[in-house]
Amino acid sequence: MIRTARISAVVALIAVSGLVAACGTSVDSPAARTAASVSVDIPADVTIAVRIAGGSVTPTNTRTEARLYQPIVIKVDSDAADELHLHSEPSQTFAVEPKSGQEFRFIVTVPGRVDVELHHAGKTVTTLLIRQ
Repeated sequence: MIRTARISAVVALIAVSGLVAACGTSVDSPAARTAASVSVDIPADVTIAVRIAGGSVTPTNTRTEARLYQPIVIKVDSDAADELHLHSEPSQTFAVEPKSGQEFRFIVTVPGRVDVELHHAGKTVTTLLIRQ
């Protein structure tokens, strides 16, 4: 009798495990559909490469489109110290050092135009056009 109960318990456990495994691999499950839609809705980073060399800034006065909350990365190679300023709400400032490979990452939470300026150089790198 104890042996029959054990066999029944093992068979039940195997059956339940099979059902759980089948549910976990279903492409049409609500969890799989939700995960797929979340990964599609995450916008890719907008990357802007900036070079400051010999008093010259590249690029200047460009337009860059982005969406609300989309990650924006400004990569800077510079031979001079400066201050990168975002005229966003709230405003943001990043210290630029005289070195290569600097990365400044941020998001914008209010739609509209956001000027990205280098204060010491007196140049507008780009104007971000932030859309919903």
